[in-house]
Amino acid sequence: MKPLISLALACAFFVALHSFAAAAPDPATRNARIKWVNEPKPGSLPNGVTHRTFFSKALNRDVGYCVYLPPGYETNSTRRYPVIYNLHGAGGNELHSFTDAKVLHDGIVAGRWAPMIMVMPNGGQATFYNDSFDGKFPAETLIIREFIPYVDATYRTIAERRGRAIEGFSMGGRGSTRLAMKYPELFCSLHNQAGNVPHLADLYDPSKPDVYPNNYLGPDRARYVENDVFLLIKKNAAKIKDGLRIAITCGTQDDEHLPTVRGYHAALLAAGIDHTYLEVEGLKHEHDKLVKLYAPIWFDYHAESFRRAAK
Repeated sequence: MKPLISLALACAFFVALHSFAAAAPDPATRNARIKWVNEPKPGSLPNGVTHRTFFSKALNRDVGYCVYLPPGYETNSTRRYPVIYNLHGAGGNELHSFTDAKVLHDGIVAGRWAPMIMVMPNGGQATFYNDSFDGKFPAETLIIREFIPYVDATYRTIAERRGRAIEGFSMGGRGSTRLAMKYPELFCSLHNQAGNVPHLADLYDPSKPDVYPNNYLGPDRARYVENDVFLLIKKNAAKIKDGLRIAITCGTQDDEHLPTVRGYHAALLAAGIDHTYLEVEGLKHEHDKLVKLYAPIWFDYHAESFRRAAK
């Protein structure tokens, strides 16, 4: 069934799209403040979570990440585990999503979910998990070509599509969505948590080279086209339908993110791509509140994705 979108909603979507482009934090300013390794405060890490680093060739430096290993990981030396890649929001770093990690640990201990690993890499202040055109902030390369292979080589993972989920809140939701649409063969599950999904190709404007996203993605329009989620849906529809499950969650009072999230939902419907869509009544852009609200079922979707993919 095709979605019924009112004229008012359509207008709100385009207003939000253009206001997003104008209001987005300027990467040249925010990314200049990136600290790639951030030490956690004593006692701040939840059960099962440790802080570590890996070397990025693209950055030529160490990059921090946190990893949650489930109970039994150290003693059961033959078991392999699926992995959730959890991406942080704008202004964040690897010390994020500890609420999620606690919920995951409690659920595994209680027997609600089978044991799984969760990794939380540092993706930069305002990279949106895209490579900058000048090579200074290779965020996509960092995640896709370096971190995922590193995780598979370092931990006892199920190093296949059936063993990988990707998710994130806000910028992390936007980044995980684009990466999943661009590389659907890598993941069996996606959860976009209030992440903007802009029509990136429409934001290309060579007359404004100093304005985001032009000052980040550069003067080549092809970069915008090849990273536009709506165009990627059309390009990769068959691969997406063949094994990638998609969940989308956003609050009804999240005025900055909801319009483009609804646009993404509508595009999936139009493409005939099955997915789960939830608008949480009265919720603003509030990560911890969202996770705690749905704590008993928060990882049900990924757990079911792993179960189905294993078949």
